Amino acid sequence: MVLLDIQWDSMHELLRGLYDEMIPLCSQLIGVARAIGGIGAIFYISNRIWRHMANNEAIDFYPLFRPFVIAFCIGIFPLVLATINGIMNPVVTVTESMVEKQNVDIVAYTAKRDAIEKQAYEKNGELYVVDDDAYKAELDKLGITDIGQRMNMMMERTGYQVKKSMRDFLREILDFLYQAVSLVVDSIRTFFLIVLSIIGPISFALSIFDGFQATLTNWIARYIQIFLWLPVANIFGTMVGKIQVMMLDKSLADMQANMGNTFDSTDIGYMIFMLIAIVGYTTVPTIASFIVQSTGGGAALARMNSMGAGAVSAGGAVAGSVAGKALKELN
Repeated sequence: MVLLDIQWDSMHELLRGLYDEMIPLCSQLIGVARAIGGIGAIFYISNRIWRHMANNEAIDFYPLFRPFVIAFCIGIFPLVLATINGIMNPVVTVTESMVEKQNVDIVAYTAKRDAIEKQAYEKNGELYVVDDDAYKAELDKLGITDIGQRMNMMMERTGYQVKKSMRDFLREILDFLYQAVSLVVDSIRTFFLIVLSIIGPISFALSIFDGFQATLTNWIARYIQIFLWLPVANIFGTMVGKIQVMMLDKSLADMQANMGNTFDSTDIGYMIFMLIAIVGYTTVPTIASFIVQSTGGGAALARMNSMGAGAVSAGGAVAGSVAGKALKELN
């Protein structure tokens, strides 16, 4: 049963494309940033030179290179972004390959489960319960007077289909909500990265002024931290996928010992872990904040993480509510 045929990978690729389309907008602010940086450089250099002259000291030229270096970075800001992204992208690529491997294992285990289930019914002489062709063949063998046997076959087949449909429906709706919350995380991440990228030249320019020097390091810390949301989410997705594989493996063992066509502890456990995974995505911004810290930027980073976690939590709450209603109605 396919409840919702959605190409989730294409949606994530759409967000990557949106980021690439929006980044050129930062070039429109480079001219403004240069003007702000020029004013900041004048105040920065004149203040230090005047201080040395007033104290009758030799002028230390090394600190005076700071505004020029920052101004140079503003001029080549798209290249600065490309350099940061180029350094960080391998982390995303590696974690995405981990998720893909688990997804392949899940598909393989699911197919193996269906095959074992079919073999179990065939071994017991009840292949007609799960196979349409076998069901038609069994009906053809029966005579007109075998009404009771026909009814028994139909009831067994109907009971199996209802239980299997309910199990598949719950799994698919939980998987849908899980993928939807993952997309929420990626969407918020992309939005933050786009805003930071477009405003980046202004942040660089303001960091030249005295009292705003931490703006540069805070911007870099925020950008890297939010960039890491996706690798952290991929690692979490890999863990969830591994749990799914372990649950499916246990389900295969249960099916070999029993028919396994009804809800058992393995099926319930699988769904509980999916609900945990949906809620678990709300922790991605917090975990990413553990990786990168910037001196003086703790409060700002905490507020940004709180905003991201709040938005993701809202998505997780909606997903949990929908899943809970589905479970209640089907029970």
